[in-house]
Amino acid sequence: MQTATTQDVGSVRAIDDRFMFRVFLAFAAMALAAVLISFGGKTIGRSIALAGHTEDTTLREVVVGNDVISVPSNAIRFERERRTGVAAGLHLYLRWPEMSGYRTEFRDDFNHADGARNIVFLSFEPRMMSRDMSGRFEPIYRALIRHPGEPGPGGLSFHVFSEKSGYMNEILAVGQTGAGEPFVARCLTGPVAAESLAECERDIFAGDDLSLTYRFPASLLGDWRRLEAAIRQYVATVVQTDARYLQAGDRLGQRSMSRIAIEKL
Repeated sequence: MQTATTQDVGSVRAIDDRFMFRVFLAFAAMALAAVLISFGGKTIGRSIALAGHTEDTTLREVVVGNDVISVPSNAIRFERERRTGVAAGLHLYLRWPEMSGYRTEFRDDFNHADGARNIVFLSFEPRMMSRDMSGRFEPIYRALIRHPGEPGPGGLSFHVFSEKSGYMNEILAVGQTGAGEPFVARCLTGPVAAESLAECERDIFAGDDLSLTYRFPASLLGDWRRLEAAIRQYVATVVQTDARYLQAGDRLGQRSMSRIAIEKL
């Protein structure tokens, strides 16, 4: 039977030390991976939960034409538009009736969970027409609808478009405001409406030279007076004309865009 030499013992110990060091590195790597996976999982999970929304309330000043629209990021619908600067247009989405942007407690509404329809969509663009939707009622819409209309909620009158109008599967909702021009909105009907998150739309003038189109669920038609007032109040709060941005707006060519000769409906 041979006796182990000092050199042999030293070699074994060296091998054991290297093995233990490798085991330690393996466990350290596994621990680090676990931390990264945990952190990454939370980050990715949060990103998935937000589904393109943001809770960021940083104010963005977006220049459209000669107007500045100052809104928080969580009210801007598309991620690519959540920046300060010059833009061709701006799309917002707000929860009714708070008229506020995305927040965690309202995620079901913004994700339209269980068929929730409490979101109003706003689109700002340079003005291209000489009349807004109310102003187009007498010269244009009146000749395209059938009379008389059917009574609707909130004192509205629902009018079916004539077959030659080109507005298939739509009706015109008309309400008397007592201040001259009527409230006018176009609404989808039938299967198309059932698939839409906001079946009705209306456009009004805003700021110095903007057109605002807002889309809303048909369920809000009965509250159209309060909705219209809230929209106009919101617009008055976020839209401003500022001479500092005139040159920037001109670079987009918004002021040089010629108005169309024939009204687009």
